[in-house]
Amino acid sequence: MDQYYDYNGSSYNNKSPAAPDHDIKMRGRKSLDITGVKQVESFDNEEFLLETSMGFLAVRGYNLKMKNLNLEQGLVSIEGKVFDLVYLDQQQGDKAKGFFSKLFK
Repeated sequence: MDQYYDYNGSSYNNKSPAAPDHDIKMRGRKSLDITGVKQVESFDNEEFLLETSMGFLAVRGYNLKMKNLNLEQGLVSIEGKVFDLVYLDQQQGDKAKGFFSKLFK
């Protein structure tokens, strides 16, 4: 539990402001709202690669469009048909390197 209460009854979070919360809200495979985004590495109509506070996130689909981008708040909104959401962890080693090498050809 990351929320605490002081003696006056007001609440506060025990998270640092440097690491924003990372959440994904999907509505019907057509719309995504992603928070905790640090940077958009690359995007086109079939794939978005986002750096989030919890690692790199690849969003794959068809006819993808960026509807909102606010990196100060860490918010990205994407519309289109979503096929796949994948986190790319560095622990995957060669598999992750292969994926990145395909992205940046």
